[in-house]
Amino acid sequence: MQYREDKNGEKLSILGYGCMRFTKKGNSIDIDKAEKEIMEAYNQGVNYYDTAYIYSGSEAALGEIVEKNNIRDKIKIATKLPQYLIGNGKGLDKYFNEELSRLKTDYVDYYLMHHLTDVAMWEKLKAVGILEWIEKKKKEGSIRNIGFSYHGNSENFITILEDYNWDFCQIQYNYMDEVTQAGVIGLKAAAKKGIPVVIMEPLRGGKLVNMLPEKAKKLIDNNERGWSAAEWAFRWLYNQPEVTVVLSGMNSIEMVKENCRVASDSGEGNLNESDLKLLEEIKRLIKEKEKVGCTGCRYCMPCPKGVDIPGIFACYNTMYIENKNSGRFQFAQTVGLTKEPAFATQCIECGKCETHCPQNIPIREKLKEADKALRPLPFKIGIGIARKYMLRKAKKEK
Repeated sequence: MQYREDKNGEKLSILGYGCMRFTKKGNSIDIDKAEKEIMEAYNQGVNYYDTAYIYSGSEAALGEIVEKNNIRDKIKIATKLPQYLIGNGKGLDKYFNEELSRLKTDYVDYYLMHHLTDVAMWEKLKAVGILEWIEKKKKEGSIRNIGFSYHGNSENFITILEDYNWDFCQIQYNYMDEVTQAGVIGLKAAAKKGIPVVIMEPLRGGKLVNMLPEKAKKLIDNNERGWSAAEWAFRWLYNQPEVTVVLSGMNSIEMVKENCRVASDSGEGNLNESDLKLLEEIKRLIKEKEKVGCTGCRYCMPCPKGVDIPGIFACYNTMYIENKNSGRFQFAQTVGLTKEPAFATQCIECGKCETHCPQNIPIREKLKEADKALRPLPFKIGIGIARKYMLRKAKKEK
């Protein structure tokens, strides 16, 4: 494993473990499986583990695993203040103490203001006393480093970056988001101030692996490097010295081993001019096909009317990245035939989803487009008949 330093000279593994996507067993996290994966990563040298208050069951699972294996003082835990739930100063301690309890610890190594999208959110936190609160927690030692995770444009990112003496920050960044969100402008601005940058969505919600156009897949398969699509994406990030840690939501032993191998064999200067040209061509092919720039982060969820927004967009994109039948078949399986209906037509256009979307997608408009493409009349009738059959069968089996 390779390491890069934070502001205090602490060594952080360039691969970080994103704990949002632990495998579920029923409605709960499969703790035994998660433990095997966490400990495999730990034994391979991963020392940065990222979770958040709103990642259902994640903090508690991580806390249980870390305590059971007695590795708290050997790793760095990052979690996040749900700033969108804060109404007044009392909420700061309320949520933080709950997180400490879940994590079974008395300190957090890296604490983030979660999901800032503009300056107004940071100003709201300042108004309820966040600056004094941070100072107090750092003096107590219950917070070692303070940062923020960000989804928004580069201008607002830089304003927030300049407004406080941050210890680190976290941005969405990959070869498709080089000029969106904080982007390369934000990355370099943070690096110029000596602020470590943690990367989320390195594979853009899996899209840079699972939803590549066929032409892009062939380019990768035929390249003499022999690297997988995921490896190309990770190496592109590790090639940049401004990147400190790259998070990956690993949920299999195979994925952990592969990502650790790449992190041990990558670094600044690992890509040549020919490699970078290949990635530029892959970007061109993706943009040629894509219909909605959804990463599947699910910040738009839950929809008050039950619409599966990211699920619908994933199917819509599959129609054009792969083929129409693939997208419609995927829709039938993942959206159309679920027990609780999740169709775009259930949308009441309240707009709540759009206020939380990191990609600033006009969700209401795109849902109408997607529904029209995914459910032409024959498919709509077919799904309707299949749903009635399934519901009748379910009632009989009760």
